[in-house]
Amino acid sequence: MTHVKRKKQTDRTCARQSSHTHLFKRTSLGRENTSVKKARDSISCSYGRHINGFAAILEEEHAQQLAKHPEVLSIFLDEGRKVQTTRSWDFLGLEKDNVIPQNSAWNKGRFGEDVIIGVIDSGVWPESKSFSDEGMGPVPLRWRGICQNDTHYGFQCNRKLIGMRYYNQGQIEHARAQNSSFYPTPEHSTARDLDGHGTHAASTAVGNFVANVSVFGNGYGTAKGGSPRARLASYKSCWNVNGQPLDCRDSDILSAFDDAIHDGVDVLSVSLGEPSHKNTEYFKDAIAIGSFHAMMHGILVVAAAGNEGPKPDTVVNLAPWLLTVGASTMDREFTSYVTLGDEQIFKGKSIAAKGVATQTLYSLITGDNARATNAALYDRQVNPVNCQYYRFLFGAIDPKKINGKILLCMNHTHGIDKSQLAAQAGAAGLILVNPKQLENESLPLPYHLPTSLVEFDDAQSIIAYNNSIKNPVASVSDVKTEFNTKPSPQMAFFSSRGPSTINPNIIKPDITAPGVEIIAAYSEAVAPSKSPSDDRRIPFNACFGTSMSTPHISGIAGLLKTLHPDWSPAAIKSAIMTTATTTDHTGKNPITDYDGLKATPFEYGAGHVNPNSAMDPGLVYDLSFYDYLSYICSRGYNQSIINNFTTPEIHSCPKSFSILDFNYPTIAIPDLNESVTITRRVKNVGTHNSSYEANVEGVDGVSVVVEPNNLSFTEYGEERTFKVTFTPERNVEPKPKAEKYIFGKLIWSDSDGLHHVSSSIALQLL
Repeated sequence: MTHVKRKKQTDRTCARQSSHTHLFKRTSLGRENTSVKKARDSISCSYGRHINGFAAILEEEHAQQLAKHPEVLSIFLDEGRKVQTTRSWDFLGLEKDNVIPQNSAWNKGRFGEDVIIGVIDSGVWPESKSFSDEGMGPVPLRWRGICQNDTHYGFQCNRKLIGMRYYNQGQIEHARAQNSSFYPTPEHSTARDLDGHGTHAASTAVGNFVANVSVFGNGYGTAKGGSPRARLASYKSCWNVNGQPLDCRDSDILSAFDDAIHDGVDVLSVSLGEPSHKNTEYFKDAIAIGSFHAMMHGILVVAAAGNEGPKPDTVVNLAPWLLTVGASTMDREFTSYVTLGDEQIFKGKSIAAKGVATQTLYSLITGDNARATNAALYDRQVNPVNCQYYRFLFGAIDPKKINGKILLCMNHTHGIDKSQLAAQAGAAGLILVNPKQLENESLPLPYHLPTSLVEFDDAQSIIAYNNSIKNPVASVSDVKTEFNTKPSPQMAFFSSRGPSTINPNIIKPDITAPGVEIIAAYSEAVAPSKSPSDDRRIPFNACFGTSMSTPHISGIAGLLKTLHPDWSPAAIKSAIMTTATTTDHTGKNPITDYDGLKATPFEYGAGHVNPNSAMDPGLVYDLSFYDYLSYICSRGYNQSIINNFTTPEIHSCPKSFSILDFNYPTIAIPDLNESVTITRRVKNVGTHNSSYEANVEGVDGVSVVVEPNNLSFTEYGEERTFKVTFTPERNVEPKPKAEKYIFGKLIWSDSDGLHHVSSSIALQLL
C-alpha cells in the first residue's frame, strides 16, 4: 500500500486514478517497458475521495523505488485484520425492567434519532427484524451513500438500513496470491453478511426494537441497539474465503473508510484489529490512517481493543483519535447444573436447546468408555475423559454405548463438535470439563444437546464420584438465565490489555463495555456455531468479544451525537471516558479482573461506561485536528511525512511540544523518576457559573499537586488550563519492575455534586 500527495479527486473509490497510475509507471524498474495499461492493471484499488493512496501488487525492488519517491508517505503490506461479538442496556441503566427512566440517555439522546452510524465489518443480514424501518422517518437529506446490490443475493435497503457497500479487491488479490487458480464466486461479490459477525455488531449499535427474542429459548426479552432510532450504513470489508476464518484486508478497509467519509456517517464502528505483535506506527496502520481522515471530517471512530487477553501489552488500535474498547461481563449468565446420584450439584455454563427429559437421572459414561472399538485413542494415558480421540470423527463414538446416557468429556477447544457427535449418537446430555490452565476462562457456547461446561476443580469431584461406584448416574439441567450475578462488571479474560506498545504515554484501552453473552441479530446464512456440519439457523445469537463491546460504545456515541451535534469526536470521547465508573454494580467495590484481583486502567482504561452520566459530563477534554497533528509531530515524524499526511499549508510542526501535555482524558507517565509537570485543558459543557475542585485518589508513593486546585466558569464553552505535578517520594520501598506501575485518578467535582470528571492515572516508577 502506498500513500501519495496529490490534489483531491472526486471520482468513485477504487477507480483507477491516473495520478496513481503515472506514479506507478515512473517508479517501475525498466519503466521504459512499462505501459500505462500494465501500470493500471497492477493497481487493484485507488483511494480518491479523502484518503490518498492505492493498493497494488509490487515486486520488492519496485516497492523500494516507490518508498524513495518524495510524494510517498509510506508503503506497507496489505495485511489481514481479524474481527474482534439483551440485558446489557438494562445493566447500563438505559432501562429498568423494560421501563425507560426519565433520566435515561435514550430519552436525552432521542434514541439516536437520524444519526448515521457506519459499521465496517462482514456486512449485515438485511432481512433481520433489527433492521426494520418501522417507526423511522425519511432518510436524512445529507446522506450520499448507495445500496450496492448484487445479482445473486438480492436485497433492499430501507429507511433504517440506508446504505450497503462491499469491498473485495484486496481479498481477491490475496486469495489469488495464495492459490493462483482461485476464482471469485457470487459469495465474494455481495454486501450481504454470510458470517454473522457484522450483523451482530451492527444490531448491537443501532438495532431497532424487536420483542420476544431469545437464543434457543434463553435470554428471552426485547433486543435493541444503543441508538435504536439511528440509521445504519454497512461497509463490508471482511470475507470468508476458501473456508478460512473471517479476514479483512487493509486495502478493503481503507476503501470502506474513504466511502464512509464521503457518504456522511456520523460515527464509525470498527470491530477489527491486527494481531498485537504487528502493532506499528500510525502511518503504516490502515485503521489508524482511515480513522485519522474520519476524525478530520468530524467522525468519531470506535474500535475494538482485541481478544488476546489476559496477557499484557496486547491491546491494539492504539491511535489516540480512536476510542478503543475493552470487554467486560454484565450481571446475567447462562447456566446449566450437573446433579450426581449422590446429590452433589455443580454449576456450569451453557447456551443450548432444551432437552426432552424422560427420567430424573441418566447413566454417566466417560469418553474413554464411549469410544468405538476402532477409534484412535490419543490421550488415554493423560486423562480418561479427554475425548480428543473423536474430535472430528463421526464414527468414533459407539451409539450403543452412549445412547440415553450422560457423556463426561474434557473440553479443550472443540466442545461444539463434541456436542454434535454426542447428540448424533443419542446421548441424553454432555458434561464438558474446562482444563486447569484455563480456569476462569470458560464461556458458554451453542451446544447441540443439554450440556454443562464445568470448572476443573468441580470436575474432579464428578470424576471421583464416577470412579467410586459401579453404576454412576447424573443429570444435566436445561439452561437457566440467571440475573444479578456478582461481581459485575468483571473484566473478560480475553479482553486485550495495556500498556500500549506504541506509546505508553497514552492509556489503552480507553473504556470497557459489556462484551460477554451479548444477544443480537445474526446472519441466517450460517450456523450459530459456524460449523459447516451444523444445519441450525437462528435470527439472534449470543456472542462474546471486544467486537461485541465496541458497538455498545458506538451506539452510545450516537446518542451523544444526537444530543450534542456540534461536539467534536474528542469531546464525545471525553464525555464517555470521564464519566465512566471504576466500581462494580453495587458501587462499593472496585471492578475486578477475570481472576478476582483488582483491575487497573490497563484492563478497563477510564472505567466501565456510564451512558446516562455521559450525556452531561460537565467538562470535556477537547482536541482539535491541529492537536492531533502536533501529537504526530511528537512521534518524531518529519515535516515531509506531516505534509503528506495532510497538506503543507495546513500545518507545520511546532518547535516544542511535549507528549505529556497532549490533552488526553487520561494521564500516563511511563518513566517517572523525578518531578514531572503536565498540562491539561478542560471546556465547560455544563451550567453557567459553575466551579470545580480537584481531588486525587490512589497513586500511593507519589506526591501530586494540582494547580490551580479550583476552576471557575461563567460561560458555556469556556476553557481553563491546569497543571499537575507528580513527584516520587524517595522513602518508598522499590518494587519489582513488573509492579512499578501505580494507578489512581484525578477527579474534578462541581460544587453542586452533580458532575465528577474523572481521569485515570498510570505512573511507572523508575
